[in-house]
Amino acid sequence: MNASQGTRSSEVPPRNVVVVGAGYAGVIAANRIQAARRPGVTVTVVNPRSEFVERVRLHQHAADGADATTALSGLLDPAVRVRVATVDRITDAAVVLDDGGSLDFDLLVYAVGSRSDRGVGAEHTHTVGDLEDADRLRSRLRELADDSSVVVVGGGLTGIETSAEIAERLPGRTVRLVSAGPVAEGLSERGRRGVTRTLARLGVEVHAGSRMLRAEPGRVVLADGTVLASDCTIWAGALGVPDLARRSGLPVDGAGRLQTDENLVCLGHPNVIGVGDAVAPPERVAGHIRMSCQAAIPLGAHGADTALALLDGRAPRPLSIGFASQCISLGRRAGVVQLVRADDSPRRIALGGRTAAVVKELICRSARWGVGTRGSAVRWPVPGPTPTRQTQDTSA
Repeated sequence: MNASQGTRSSEVPPRNVVVVGAGYAGVIAANRIQAARRPGVTVTVVNPRSEFVERVRLHQHAADGADATTALSGLLDPAVRVRVATVDRITDAAVVLDDGGSLDFDLLVYAVGSRSDRGVGAEHTHTVGDLEDADRLRSRLRELADDSSVVVVGGGLTGIETSAEIAERLPGRTVRLVSAGPVAEGLSERGRRGVTRTLARLGVEVHAGSRMLRAEPGRVVLADGTVLASDCTIWAGALGVPDLARRSGLPVDGAGRLQTDENLVCLGHPNVIGVGDAVAPPERVAGHIRMSCQAAIPLGAHGADTALALLDGRAPRPLSIGFASQCISLGRRAGVVQLVRADDSPRRIALGGRTAAVVKELICRSARWGVGTRGSAVRWPVPGPTPTRQTQDTSA
């Protein structure tokens, strides 16, 4: 063997990593993989827009136009490539794009996130599930007269935050919050009291214990027969996921989420890794995980670590993440920070008032900064016994 042959044999072959989606999970996954500087590895992010959307601020964006986007160029490692396009389908080794192009991959990180699933009355409701929906809601709210009525459907964190934000930022409107069960059901008694007291102070009327039967022009009909006047109805209930995995023939659960093993590797597809809201790892490691940026960030980081292990020929480690708190903004001057166990069950301790509002704002800012720091310092709590409860929400 001559010298030139020896040099060629020692070269590392190029390997392409494609990250589909640039939300919290996708951005930190791309940055973490790129930060490892593996020889020959190219990281490309595919996203429908060139901006990162802070979903935790979309209710603020809808109420008063608060900025909820940041240029991806300011968050991603400069070496990460960006392709602005939508993925039509995923094949065994390539993603097919809506602009007619395609990208080959050796590893794919599936990070398509979640979206609002409006269900009944969809044609007569708005959401804060994505930027376009929040833009449409903002336009509608600006059209409303001062004495108009707004109905928010959903007593979870997103519904609470949305109703409080509108009541504070747009005084004069009648704001009603509809919840099939108790409002803020996942919080401790102290946390729930803090939420209900602040909603009452803001003038939000709470209708708990009856689900929305249908939304119609000018009104909302509840299952118990109550009819509420509504000039603008906002759905803040359950979330759904894009159907890309299903359309691509990848294994999904009943909700359409990509099925993975405990390492976040797609079942039957060892070159696909799933992260964020749109994946369904085994119940034993992820039964407690709710849809949120608080979960998406460590899921993205763990998926990146799994990708690096596969690139290195190492066995990836199992998923093990937990929660520390549930943080709720109640307008800009109040909030609730509910401390939780690692399995997301509430502790008795909850902070409220202006202090909680400051903590919530700092957490929102740190979430954006955190995904843009190449992910090298991300840590998360280790959960205790696997719980059975799973809550879907878009709040931090």
